[in-house]
Formats: sequence, C-alpha cells, structure tokens
Amino acid sequence: MATSFNPNISNFTLEMADDQPRDQSLAKVEVALLGIIFLSAGILNSGLLLVLWKRRKQLSRMRVFVFHLCLADLVVAFFQVCPQLMWDITDRFIGPDLVCRFVKYMQVVGMFASTYMIVVMTIDRYQAICNPMVTFQRGRARWNVPVCVAWAISLVGSLPQIFIFSRVQVAPGVFDCWAEFIKPWGLKTYVTWTTLAIFVLPVFTVVVCQVRICRALQINLYIKTHQEGESANPLPSRASSVVGVSKARIKTAKMTVVIVLAYIICWAPFFTVQLWSVWDANAPTESATFTILMLLASLNSCANPCIYLLFSGQLPKRLVTLLCRDQSKLKDSTPDEATIVSSLYMSFQTPSESK
Repeated sequence: MATSFNPNISNFTLEMADDQPRDQSLAKVEVALLGIIFLSAGILNSGLLLVLWKRRKQLSRMRVFVFHLCLADLVVAFFQVCPQLMWDITDRFIGPDLVCRFVKYMQVVGMFASTYMIVVMTIDRYQAICNPMVTFQRGRARWNVPVCVAWAISLVGSLPQIFIFSRVQVAPGVFDCWAEFIKPWGLKTYVTWTTLAIFVLPVFTVVVCQVRICRALQINLYIKTHQEGESANPLPSRASSVVGVSKARIKTAKMTVVIVLAYIICWAPFFTVQLWSVWDANAPTESATFTILMLLASLNSCANPCIYLLFSGQLPKRLVTLLCRDQSKLKDSTPDEATIVSSLYMSFQTPSESK
C-alpha cells in the first residue's frame, strides 16, 4: 500500500494527499521569504562567480573550490528555491512529468553539491595544514579531484529522485508533482537516508577535520611560544609540519569554522523537524514554525558568500565596484584589489600551489 506526499522546497516537506485548503497568510509569508532568499543567493553568488571567472587564468586550487561552491549555491537558488517560489504562488506544480522529475532531481543535486563542496574544501585545508608535505608532493593537476568527487556524489546520490517523484493526479482533474511511498516504512527510510547522506555524515567528517586542524594550530602556537632557548631540540615530525603556520592561515581556519557553523545552524533545524514529522504521527507539521524552519535552510546559500566577503575584509560595495570595472583596469589594480575574495584563500596554499 502506498501513500502520496508533496515535498516542497526541502524536497520532503509533507502534505497529505487529501486536497486540504492551504493557509493563505502563511503562504504569503512563504512567498516573501523565498523571494528574498532567491534574490539574495542569486545576486551574491553570481557576483562572486563573475569575480572569480574574470581571474580564471590565475585559477588557484582554492579559487576552484570557491568557484564550484558558488555554482552549487546557484543550483540551490535556481533549482530549489525558485521552483518552490513558483509552486507556492500557483499552489500546484505546473509542468509535464519530465519537468517534475528533473526539478526534483536538481533540487537534491544542489543540496548534495553545496554540502559536499564544503566537505572537500575542509578536507583539503586539513591536508594543507596537517599534512603539508603530502600536498606539496601532489603538486598541481589538470583536474581538481576533490571537486570532481563532490559533483559525482551529488549527481549519483540524487538519482533516486527521478524514480520517486512524478506528476500524479491528487484529485479529480488536479495534478501535482508528488511522491508515493510504501507504508509504513517508505517515507521514514527516505527522510532518514537523506538526513544521513546530506547532513549527518558530512557534518561528522567536517567536525573531525576541524578538530584536527585546531589541534595542529594549537601545536603550532605552543611551539612558537616555546621556541626561544629550545631551537637546538629536534621537533616531532607532526610538530615540524605545522610550525610554519602563518597568521593568515589561522585566519582562514577561523573562516572555515564559521562556514561549518553557518551550515549547521541553517540545516540542523530543518532536518530535525523533517525527522520529527515522519517519526512522530502527532508532529505539528501544519504549524508556521515547521514551515519557516524548513524555508530558512536555504539561507546557507546566502551566508557562504557573505562569510567570504567579511573575512576578506571587503565590503559588498567593493564587489560591485570590481564587477563594473573594465578587465584591463583589473590587470593594473593592486594585488589587494586583484585578489578580492579569493585572496583570503591564497594564504592557505602550499609552496607548490603558490608558484
């Protein structure tokens, strides 16, 4: 026996198949929030993407990560937030079955890509700080393997969406883009698996890397404060590998911590209420709190570019100024101006990357 559900922006926010009238006041709030999120994520990430594209000939390893994270956040904006915005306006999905399946597929691709781009970026920074010699010996490659892995996970991990969702008749003459799950375990399995794949596993990986990065920086600080009078003593191999960590690297490590915290703050409430809604039959799924928490999850795609701007010491107006400049003027600009957002990552590079 199967039951139908209608996922919204988060891909599995639940509405029962009986055609219940929606709360018009809440719908207006949803439309307003989605509109703000869509415009903010689209403008901020498009701006950063354009800045990085103008410097594509000097595309360093970390610029590649930033570039692809912007792409992933744009996928979230245009294929997750925008379709849901139109869906909330029309109250029903307007389009054929193929479009329904494609939109649902791309919604999860955006979630996977944005998440796993942060994961591979954090792992790369862990390698750069804790195992710098490995990064040095690896050198520069034509393809950024971690980025390719992140996109591959996103494209493959989202494939079930194509088979789960379809355009179905939810009432006589009324069609919508819905999913059918086998009772009683189908929906629980779907939501739980998505939570593990997109939130629990990535957060666990990132936290482990961040803890080790912080440990390495702590060792670096300890060594620097005890170097005087002990220069003749040999350093442990791990200690010697992090002794040269600069203030710029420490600043960038702090930035990665903020990125991870922003991701957890935005997505933890969302996945919490999703799990609650499927595992507790009495969960208040129709409440405004549930709806708002699920909508605000996409704010993470707005937060990422803001974090880059804040940690680079650049105000948004500097970004606008650079976007309006002629390419020839950019070449004559000072090193500080020419690096803008990506400059905060350059300090993290190993000697082989900075050549």
